[in-house]
Amino acid sequence: MSRAATLRLLLCAGLLGLAGSAAAEEIFVSNERDNTVSVIDGATLEVTRSFPVGRRPRGLTFSRDGRTLYVCASDSDAVQVIDPDTGALRHNLPSGEDPEQFALAPDDRTLFIANEENATTTVVDAQTRKVLAQIDVGIEPEGMAVSPDGKTAVTTSETTNMVHWIDVPTLRAIDATPVGQRPRAAAFSADGRMLWASSEIGGTVAVIDAATRKVVETIEFAVKGIAADRLQPVGITLTGDGRLAFVALGPSDRVAVIDAKTYKVLNYILVGRRVWQLAMTPDETRLFTTNGVSGDVTVIDVATQRPIRSVKVGRFPWGVAVRPASGTSERSAGAAP
Repeated sequence: MSRAATLRLLLCAGLLGLAGSAAAEEIFVSNERDNTVSVIDGATLEVTRSFPVGRRPRGLTFSRDGRTLYVCASDSDAVQVIDPDTGALRHNLPSGEDPEQFALAPDDRTLFIANEENATTTVVDAQTRKVLAQIDVGIEPEGMAVSPDGKTAVTTSETTNMVHWIDVPTLRAIDATPVGQRPRAAAFSADGRMLWASSEIGGTVAVIDAATRKVVETIEFAVKGIAADRLQPVGITLTGDGRLAFVALGPSDRVAVIDAKTYKVLNYILVGRRVWQLAMTPDETRLFTTNGVSGDVTVIDVATQRPIRSVKVGRFPWGVAVRPASGTSERSAGAAP
């Protein structure tokens, strides 16, 4: 065999290997207006199927083995438990009124659910389907996160403009941290030391020391030619090594890339219209954004910080979650692990 033929064979084998590894990965997207979830194949970056869910689906996340999908069906007042292979509804969980976002604790069974209409966080055991607690928080709770050690949960309240801290062992609210106007999402760093919280109307992201519950940095954004009131931070995701943070900036149609050590904005990535949420593949090579107004998902190459594909999904995509390949952990948005 000639050298050229050998090189062609090796290249083909490599491409096939990449496709095979990516094929196990699927990206699930909730479509608010269609009451559906679209599924994108991680290898081809094409929509392979969609299935109906409850009314106005928003946050979604997976169990750690990827065999169970949880969906916040906000207008159905339910968290739905779905078979991700078939799209079939297994059952609903009690969730309180208007569940919007939730966080699955590290025990892989306890769900913390933000109930926007009744100013509570509902805690549900997903295995027994029982409500463990309903915790009073601020007005219009939205974002949820649970610390990596499972000891602390947080809820952001849009109208009260606070992050509420919940002690998981006792299921009681223990503190509150003031942040910018209309906080939407929250995410812990992988080591659990810092909490990042986005404030949509305030146009900022607060970085909070989880030990003291004090704001240590407030990050602001500026894009040439874009009015300040269009820079509206919503979804947040951080790399596992603590090096980078990505923040969706709403109607500016940009994703900000931030140095998570210095808190300096490094880049702005142009994506689809009205970017809502973000999710990263387990190997952190690709980032997926839901763009509500343009009805698509932008695929970003993390290494180059460039968009590589736009994938059309349903109407007003909101949440996004990556179904893990066997033996990996899942990254999602609209929900926190």
